[in-house]
Amino acid sequence: MHQEHKLSKRFELCRGMYNACLRELLKRYTALKQSKKYRVVCKMENGKKRNKLFSELNKEFGLVEYSIHEFVKPMQHAFKKNIDSFTSQKIATRAFKAFEKIMYIQGKKVHFKKYGEMYSVEGKSNSTGIRYKDDNIFWNGLVLRTIVKKKDVYAHLALEDKVKFVRIKREWIKNKYVYYAQLVLEGTPPKKYNSKGMKNNSSTQKRVGIDIGTSTVAVCSETKVMLTELAPSVVELDKQIRIIQRSMDRSRRASNPLKYKEDGTFDTSNKDKWLFSKRYMRKKSQLKELQRLNRAKRKQDHEMLANSIIALGDVIFVETMSFKGLQRRAKETTVNEKGKFNKKKRFGRTISNRAPAMLLSIIERKLKYKSIRLNKVNTTLIKASQYNHFTNTYEKKKLHERWNNFGFCKIQRDLYSAFLLMNCKESLDEIDRDLCEQHFHKFRKMHDLEIIRLKKKGKTPISTGI
Repeated sequence: MHQEHKLSKRFELCRGMYNACLRELLKRYTALKQSKKYRVVCKMENGKKRNKLFSELNKEFGLVEYSIHEFVKPMQHAFKKNIDSFTSQKIATRAFKAFEKIMYIQGKKVHFKKYGEMYSVEGKSNSTGIRYKDDNIFWNGLVLRTIVKKKDVYAHLALEDKVKFVRIKREWIKNKYVYYAQLVLEGTPPKKYNSKGMKNNSSTQKRVGIDIGTSTVAVCSETKVMLTELAPSVVELDKQIRIIQRSMDRSRRASNPLKYKEDGTFDTSNKDKWLFSKRYMRKKSQLKELQRLNRAKRKQDHEMLANSIIALGDVIFVETMSFKGLQRRAKETTVNEKGKFNKKKRFGRTISNRAPAMLLSIIERKLKYKSIRLNKVNTTLIKASQYNHFTNTYEKKKLHERWNNFGFCKIQRDLYSAFLLMNCKESLDEIDRDLCEQHFHKFRKMHDLEIIRLKKKGKTPISTGI
């Protein structure tokens, strides 16, 4: 209990430092934008001279990483019994990286951390500050014993590598914080062993095409065709989350009637303190636990799917997609056949739950362990969803059209796109028609078997068209 209390205190001190760094950076950035020099440089044409002047202005106004390290130093001295200098510098770096997104117009605003929202703290090296030695974590007089299972062969193999730095993480699990030591090690992860004691050797130099959507993924290789749902484990949890969120909203409205207008919208003019019932707080705790499970299950599903895809082949082709663009609401107001306005919502919730970009990042990370890159083809040139390799023509299809009719056969649209991507040229800007004709007969057989399997399965996502 004493160690838990000390850790909780230190996490809150780190949160205060992080927010202070963000406030200081925003204050300096406001001063920069108000300066005459900045306005003059903004009017200049893009080029090396303009970039150099911007760099000089950033140094002048203290908008560089090492400048914020100097700012956090007095705070660290005030709390030196709890926070070491390396950890405080890492917090300052973290705040600067968050702020940089605003400076380079990659984000609209920074988010300050509320009470209890600091979930991880890390050091810069394993020599001072937070460090790992002899199965213990040492941090400013605090000694934390780590638990490594004796039968966990993978963990013991990994711990043979050099520890670069240590990160202490905490998660809210069943109404309490659980703390973890995350060691960042040098080199690549050791290979896992299967039940027979043999290494799981994946195939090499075999082509794989991936057509990824918002809720499904189609995979085509030389030996297997697969159309599967992304993160299927999150579906049931998502329903439970929505039910609890609706219950919390009803409770919040009942406890704070003056905070809402007659039409049900939030009244910004009311500055009264929010009131929350005990029932609401219990629901909030349940929601937090479900959201944690949701994250864990989604990542687990993606890791397993990534392993099965890489086992089919190492030469993987995928289209570049802007998932952020698909999350945005539609700008144009349209009317349907009945004269009613169409919803402007697009795929925001689906992408949030299924996280397709996460799957690609996991595949890319696993390929890097073998010094192989993920082949990202040019979407505007390839147009896999529109291309017909028989006629060498492009035909634009509507979103609800899920099948390609070639006259002599019907092929599911996503699986056909994955097949085309598998037969992409090394230049990544053109489909190899010769390869398509060479492999199509085998692909069609595997495609038909996969469609039969999906039909027997019963319920499949609407986007598959099955």
